[in-house]
Amino acid sequence: MIKNWKKFLWPYQQAVNELKVKFRGLRVSYLDQTNHSPIEFVTGRVKPVESIEEKLTRRYVSEELIEQDLQDIAGIRIMCPFIEDVYQVIDVIHSRTDMTVVEERDYIENDKPSGYRSYHMVIEYPVYQYNEEKKVVLAEIQLRTLSMNFWATLEHSLNYKYPADYAPEIKDRLKEVAQKAYELDVEMSAIREEIETSHKRQELTKNLKQ
Repeated sequence: MIKNWKKFLWPYQQAVNELKVKFRGLRVSYLDQTNHSPIEFVTGRVKPVESIEEKLTRRYVSEELIEQDLQDIAGIRIMCPFIEDVYQVIDVIHSRTDMTVVEERDYIENDKPSGYRSYHMVIEYPVYQYNEEKKVVLAEIQLRTLSMNFWATLEHSLNYKYPADYAPEIKDRLKEVAQKAYELDVEMSAIREEIETSHKRQELTKNLKQ
């Protein structure tokens, strides 16, 4: 097993730090140029050593394959106001030259059996070390709306605090709440579209009268 975890995890921590700065900077850039940003806020973390070791044991991953098999050692989470914002940010990530998308899983359109919704991307990200040697690490980016994050955060907290399996009726209720959260997202997007359409119509009428 890895003896010097601090040295091993340093590139991942650097990747998390840089990616948080870049996506937060992107949010500011949007707000400077428009009145809306598809990014509400950004968080990030490096998976704790205990969690890494548990996952290695559970999945029978050898030390030599850690960097290839564990794609979420570095994790970034991007929260978006609307569902369409999630896909806008996805397009932005694909267009960037400082990171490369290697895997995607759309749990928004195809939610998990639990009701969980989010969009997961795995990217390759280069980190430059003190000797200017480039090391490419894998990082996972999760994109979700605020309501999806609300549900996922509380569901995860319940699972952590009460790790035993829920009764079937509790699982059904959790999934029902997840569906209601998604329906709320859909309805808010519809309201947003109606407001924007109404605003454009008013602006057009105003211009015609001038």
